[in-house]
Amino acid sequence: MIVRIVAWLLLASLVGAALFGYAVYSKRIALPERYDPFAPLDVRAPQGPLTRFKLWRTMRDAPLCDAALARSGLVYRAMADATGPGGCALKDVVRVTQTENLRFSAPFLATCPLALGIAYFEHQYLQPAALELYGERVARIQHVGSYACRNVNHQQDAALSQHASANAIDLTGFVLDDGRRITLARWSDASSPDGQFLRRVHEGACRAFATTLGPDYNALHETHFHVDMGSYRICR
Repeated sequence: MIVRIVAWLLLASLVGAALFGYAVYSKRIALPERYDPFAPLDVRAPQGPLTRFKLWRTMRDAPLCDAALARSGLVYRAMADATGPGGCALKDVVRVTQTENLRFSAPFLATCPLALGIAYFEHQYLQPAALELYGERVARIQHVGSYACRNVNHQQDAALSQHASANAIDLTGFVLDDGRRITLARWSDASSPDGQFLRRVHEGACRAFATTLGPDYNALHETHFHVDMGSYRICR
């Protein structure tokens, strides 16, 4: 008898949860955006209990990604699909020039997930780390490009790199508002403010992107953070 009661209570709970979820989805019940799993992702808003779920969902849904990117504060323009030198296809990419608060050392091409990852990374991890450790914001991100039609690590028998579809970018340094330049050369000095900042940045990148590779990964990444939105989650 007790087992039957428990089973009915469990079933009633599942049905109630499903009905509540549908009511929220159909907007019959209005929740604050922070607690609404179906609300569009806002990368500039403080993180809430559903932020990671929204990020995961948005990165896998092209219309949701486009909508989130439009409200991200990133300055960009959509590019026509094309096949670049070497035969690598560029599909649904944008040309990013700057954000509301910082500039890049050069404009770059990016898929929507990569561009949105950059915006999320800036607002949630990069700027907070700079403000906490230096008391000022990052004014510019230095990089050595996103798109390159090549295989992983330039190896002839390797798979195509995420760079081949503009789904990756290599970050080489950061410039603060006062002009101070922080490069990956400071990574080895872990006890210095610059070393601590770079480790905070690396930790944040691991949360914002699918893959983050830095100086501790191998000699090829000694001078930059490689970040991408590929299908594998790696933090090294």
